[in-house]
Amino acid sequence: MLGRLSAIATAVLLVAVAVPAHAATIEITMENLEVSPKDASAKVGDTIEWINKDVFVHTATARNGDFDVNLPAKKSGTLVLKKAGTIDYYCRFHPNMKATLKIEP
Repeated sequence: MLGRLSAIATAVLLVAVAVPAHAATIEITMENLEVSPKDASAKVGDTIEWINKDVFVHTATARNGDFDVNLPAKKSGTLVLKKAGTIDYYCRFHPNMKATLKIEP
């Protein structure tokens, strides 16, 4: 009986260790021609959701070319992060709207 309990406990422990953490969704808002927050942190596998609250079309365009998300007025857009790094991005239509995304492994 003790051996069986030990085996069950070991199996439960292995499953708990093997199950990956759930990815998060990080919300970034574009409103009044501002990006908020200007500096955001996330992890590989997380989803970024840009929410455009303006009546203008915006983009979230990475300066390094990693992404270019179109954000129609009063709509949102998402992106699942694939690699680590620090990415500066901006709106192609309103270049003064700038922000930084820090992605950890």
